[in-house]
Amino acid sequence: RGGTSLLARDLHRLRTNIVKCNTVEVANFVIHPEPAVNSTGRRLWCVAVLITVAAGCQQKAPSGAAKTAPPPEVVVTVPVEREYAPFEEFTGRLEASEVIEIRARVGGYLDQVLFHDGAEVKEGELLAVIDPRTYEAELARATASVQQAKSRQQRMAKELERGRQLLTNRVVSQEDFDRMQFDHAEAEAAQQIAEANEALAQLNLGFTKVRSPVNGKISRRLIDPGNLVKVDDSLLATIGAVDPIRAYFEIDERTVLRLRQMILGGEMRLPTEQKLEVQLSLANENYFSLRGVIDFTDNALDPHTGTLRARATIDNGSLLLLPGLIVRCRMPIGSARTGLFIPEEALGSDQGQRYVYVLNDKDEVVYRRVAVGMQMSGWRFVEGELTKVDRVIVTGLQRVRPGQKVAPKVGTQYADSLPAQDKPKQAVETRPAKSPPTPAS
Repeated sequence: RGGTSLLARDLHRLRTNIVKCNTVEVANFVIHPEPAVNSTGRRLWCVAVLITVAAGCQQKAPSGAAKTAPPPEVVVTVPVEREYAPFEEFTGRLEASEVIEIRARVGGYLDQVLFHDGAEVKEGELLAVIDPRTYEAELARATASVQQAKSRQQRMAKELERGRQLLTNRVVSQEDFDRMQFDHAEAEAAQQIAEANEALAQLNLGFTKVRSPVNGKISRRLIDPGNLVKVDDSLLATIGAVDPIRAYFEIDERTVLRLRQMILGGEMRLPTEQKLEVQLSLANENYFSLRGVIDFTDNALDPHTGTLRARATIDNGSLLLLPGLIVRCRMPIGSARTGLFIPEEALGSDQGQRYVYVLNDKDEVVYRRVAVGMQMSGWRFVEGELTKVDRVIVTGLQRVRPGQKVAPKVGTQYADSLPAQDKPKQAVETRPAKSPPTPAS
């Protein structure tokens, strides 16, 4: 009974601690002495009680009201109002304004190749020499034939003059005089044939010296000296005329329809009636340093691609541009106007619909649909449910939802980061820009 009383006091003490923890309510234990229970059963009973108490103490007390999370921080800016000329951008490729195939105009063995592979050549520059000896001999023979024909023509002319006098004195018959006239005409024709053969021989001799017909850049040589070349068959090299150079690009069907509607409405004029300048940018530039003028549009859309081919001619006096380079072509569409621009990263997309998040007076997120237009220096032209005083969320779009309260922070890095548009001019000449405009930060 002494041991049982001690165990009862311990259990009472443990129950008091459990109640203080407010985790487990232990029922009132009534300890009745069991004299029949042996010491082993008593120990097992005590162990079971201790395990129950320990499990209850491991449970944490229920917390109080959940702490309110702070509103997420977002960066905002206001739309920038700019005057701009609407345009569309297309990808194009540069091509030589002329591509000339240098072929042999006379046959023979190639004696010399006088150009360096890939060199710049001038009009009239000597490129190659074909063995001229055969053609020199033909020219000499043709020249001798001319002299022979001249001599015969002169003799026939004198005989005709004498025959005319004899006919007057009735020494020769009319039939003989007619024969003299025909012989003289035949001699004159033979002289003309001989002179034509001489001119042809002179041309063939000149063709043994192959010259460049244009200014441009020549390819590698395709035939080495010592090889036999055939008339109009053997290709010696090609020359690409690159000043001016041309950019070919494809205009999509929607833009074609838009342009034609504007032309019919009097907002634009045909390129054949008014020079339409385009701006061009090279692959290593993020600005448009070149100018060109559209001088050709195809008469039909390509049925396979649904695009209309257009061409712009670009001055290339510095020979900076080469055929095959990829360029971006910016073509103005319509007259200048004023519009709102926002940073590109402020735009979201929901099943093809573009939208922005703006803040109301209570710093709550509001969903606004917008239509996007031209892109300029990392900014995008927008139209729709947006004003120039709206605070637009730029960063943090993924952390917010409409109606949620946020902590706005003004993005000072966006202030004045949109440069003014480089407006096209009517000048035709194109040169690389001396220095690029300040890019968007």
